Parts: sequence; structure tokens; C-alpha cells
Amino acid sequence: MLKFIRPAAAAAVVAALALTACSSGPASTQSGGSEIDAQVEAALKKLEGQVLSKGPHGEEPASADTAELSEDEVAKVKALGAKAAIVMHYGGNDWSTAQIAGLQSEFKNLGIEVVAVTDANFKPDKQVSDIETVMSKNPNIIVSIPTDPVATSATYKKASEAGIKLVFMDNAPQGMEAGKDYVSVVSADNYGNGVVSAHLMAKAIGGQGKIGIIFHEADFFVTKQRYDGFKTTISNEYKDVQIVAEQGIAGPDFAGDAQAAANAMLTKNPDLAGIWAVWDVPAEGVMAAARAAGRTDLKIATQDLGKNVAIALAKNELVAGLGAQRPFDQGVTEARLAAGALIGKTAAPYVALAALPVQHSNVLEAWKTVYQTDAPADLAGAFKQ
Repeated sequence: MLKFIRPAAAAAVVAALALTACSSGPASTQSGGSEIDAQVEAALKKLEGQVLSKGPHGEEPASADTAELSEDEVAKVKALGAKAAIVMHYGGNDWSTAQIAGLQSEFKNLGIEVVAVTDANFKPDKQVSDIETVMSKNPNIIVSIPTDPVATSATYKKASEAGIKLVFMDNAPQGMEAGKDYVSVVSADNYGNGVVSAHLMAKAIGGQGKIGIIFHEADFFVTKQRYDGFKTTISNEYKDVQIVAEQGIAGPDFAGDAQAAANAMLTKNPDLAGIWAVWDVPAEGVMAAARAAGRTDLKIATQDLGKNVAIALAKNELVAGLGAQRPFDQGVTEARLAAGALIGKTAAPYVALAALPVQHSNVLEAWKTVYQTDAPADLAGAFKQ
């Protein structure tokens, strides 16, 4: 967890004087606030339950309800004594942990043994090796998220040709076809999450001011969707918000790379009102940069309800809002789709779960929705009424 750094009193005075001199600092967030608040709340209300994203091949989204299995279907699955492997792109965040937890929970309910869980640390060559390794365990199912849709494609095809049922998170490898080479892709509404975070950013800065964007500099379908959703919404709906800086990060040290990018943005644009980060781990880097610069007034919007950004939201510090995925529920849905495929059930090619807007007021409730468990004590204890 990031440590919260409290600047010395003298530094706080200097920072306060500097902020007073900024033309687009905190003062600019006050005018028109109530109108913007109303606009944002109306927009979020309109988005409830909707999915704005299309699938990786332009597919219309199907509901997670389509993956549900009847009692008879569950009994048929249990009788198979099937095995599954979970091949992750990256395991070092709360999203991945929750996906794996949802998968393991539902596979257990379905009588399917999980024989491997792997972490490629965002390295395509490592993921190719992981797939080949788990294939030696003879799983009936592989649930995975490709690190690179091109570099991993041939190996996934090999698994498919071996009769393994493939279900993908978020994106499909290049050259593979739903219903033929894989069962389905399951995703959050990533475009919708970008839209949600744009509205919450606009609300936080009072509908006006300069902002920066830190995006994922990789051929990764879902992070591109988030960026497109955020930037399009800001550009089209909030004409007084200016995007003055953009910087890509490639990782694997996403927090460190984002901190460096945010440092550069804040140095070049001392009147920056906010920064958008593509998910919660880069947002942690932005938080660190803001604290180091004495910019505790900076507003940060992001995606994914990781614990550190949730604590910041609970404290009303730096993080103004985010669009959350529902990773535990995504894992459950993926497991059900894979199990259904084992007994010949046809799946929709693309299944998506709606975005969840998270602000200070609902962060504890949102945690329970996202992770299917009560907020941990340190998060609940951080909440400021």
C-alpha cells in the first residue's frame, strides 16, 4: 500500500500560495458547480444498466444472465469431472485477484478442478510459455486474458485445436473466431467506464479547467476503450475542460511510470486541475506525484476499484471518482460460459457487465458490489462522513 506523505507546514504554506496564484486551480472549480453536478448526475442516471462497449469484433453485448445454468445443466457439468486452468496477463492488482476469486468460486460450485493459475506479468513470451505448461495438465477449460492479441494467438489456437474450451477476459487473440476457436469474451463495459470517469472528473473540477491524461501505451483493446470513452466524453460534453497533456505508459512498473508522467505534467502545467489515469495502479502513481508536489487539490479520475484508490476516495483525498468493473461477477460468468460449452451449450460471442460509478458517497457500498464482501476494516475506518 502507498504511504500517505504529509508535507511539512512550511511546504504547505508555499504550496497554498502557489495554488492561489494559479488561474485554473481550486478557485476555478467553484463557479457553475451546481449546474455541472446536476448535469453529471443526470448523465450517470441515464447510464445505469447500459453497456456502451462493443466486442473486439464489433459484437453487440449480451447480458451475463445468458450464462446462467439450470440445475440439470449443472448436474451434467459435475458429472464430467472436468479440469480448468486460469492464465492471467498480470496478477498484481485487486482486479485480477477478484477475477480469479470469482472463477475459483464458481468452478468449485460446478465441480470443476482448477489445476493451474498463472501470471505472465504482462510479458507475451511468458504467457505463451504458461499456456504450453498448463496444456500439459490436460485441462478441459482455459480462461485467459491475452497480453498481446498477436503474439499469443498461435498458442491459443493450439489449445483450441486440442479441444480445450477457451473463454477470454476482455479481448480475443487475432485470427480467432467465437463459436469456433473460443467460446466467448467476457468484459466490463470499458468504454462506459471511461465515460463514467469523464463525468466524475468534470464534476470534481466544476466543469472547467485543464487536465492531463495518462493512457496505456499498448495494443490492448480494453484500455483503448477506456481512453476513447473518457476523451470523447470530455471533448463533446464539457467544452470548458481542456486536455493539455497526454502521456502513455507501457509498464510493467505502471505506478512508477505514471508517477513520472504526472510529475512532468504538473511541472509543465502548474495550473492543472486534474489527471485521468487508465486504471487504479497508474492512479496510485499520480497520487504519489501529487503529494510530492504539494498538490493535494489535484483531482484524479480512473477505472477499477483498487484498495488504495478506494481509501483515497473514502478520505475524500485526491481521487474524485472512478468507473468500476465487476471482476468477481465477471469470473463467475466466465466459469459458467466455459462449463456450458462442455455440455454443448452455445454462448453469445461477447458478454459485458455494466459500469459502476463510484464516488466518495458510495465507495463502501461499491466495494461490496465489486468484490462480494464487506469493505475491509482499513477502508471502512478511512471513510469521512
